[in-house]
Amino acid sequence: MLSAEFLAQFYGTLMALAILVYAILDGYDLGVGILLPTKNKQQADTMIASIGPFWDANETWLVLAVGLALIAFPLAHSVILQALYLPVAIMLLGLILRGVAFDFRAKAKTKYRDAWDVSFKVGSIITAFSQGFMLGLYVMSFDTSAQSYTFAVLSGIGVVSAYGLIGSAWLVMKTNGDIYHQSLVWCRRFNAVSLIGVIAVSMVNPLINDFVAQKWFGTELSILLLPIPFACIALFIFQDRVLANLLSCQEKEGSWRPFAISTLIFLLCFLGLVYSFFPYVVPNELTIYESLADPSALTFMFFGVVLVVPAIIGYTVFSYRVFWGKTQELTYY
Repeated sequence: MLSAEFLAQFYGTLMALAILVYAILDGYDLGVGILLPTKNKQQADTMIASIGPFWDANETWLVLAVGLALIAFPLAHSVILQALYLPVAIMLLGLILRGVAFDFRAKAKTKYRDAWDVSFKVGSIITAFSQGFMLGLYVMSFDTSAQSYTFAVLSGIGVVSAYGLIGSAWLVMKTNGDIYHQSLVWCRRFNAVSLIGVIAVSMVNPLINDFVAQKWFGTELSILLLPIPFACIALFIFQDRVLANLLSCQEKEGSWRPFAISTLIFLLCFLGLVYSFFPYVVPNELTIYESLADPSALTFMFFGVVLVVPAIIGYTVFSYRVFWGKTQELTYY
């Protein structure tokens, strides 16, 4: 049987990986949904076509993350779900609305099609905001004060903006023509708002969590890790320069750069968040070691996970390889 310490670290790392990949992959298609025009059928079709082959599979990573939390850390899962029951339910409603609207917009009569585009857009905003709201409450250690809920609301707006950033960067990479130029404008605006949000969270987190402040400013690793927030800010500034250069020229060479930079920003933000709270899975309450399920059961699952997760990664990479390049015209047969 594998040791409890190894299993806690293994499943904790895997759950963190699933959340990160979900935030990036489903983040951009939620961002495309947030940006979806409701009065321009041709642009809406092109934007939907850019995420069509991927959006459903991207949500696999959310299912994996929640499943790992339930199976590997059941005590933490119950505490988190109890604290976040309402926003989780609202997020699920948003995901359902997105799924229904995505399929029905292709089958509905012309007079109803705009309504399903609006539904897809609204579902995307609800989902993104709910995730940001939950993140804000998590950072605030599930405190129920007015200040915590205010911060959670601002966090929800921040995540909508972050998804808008990576979604517009995806459109810059995948589209041409008017949408391409409009996406550059969107991306630059969301880049500025997201920068403000990252700075705000970086300042608030150590102030409200003493153990976070201690990890960032009171250990030997502080000198090595403090450059992470500054590197993230530098990436935002670099992103703005890249977008300005793309806007000022007609050539699309390097249109992949905004998405690559956005991905790096997501990665650095997530690494900072993980470092801030590790080894807590419930802030100030439960660590991954305290909430771990029975090691014998997790040892048995370990061998299945080692086979399944690489398969998920494999088909994800394969699908992106097959559908790489600029988006083609959307058609239904």
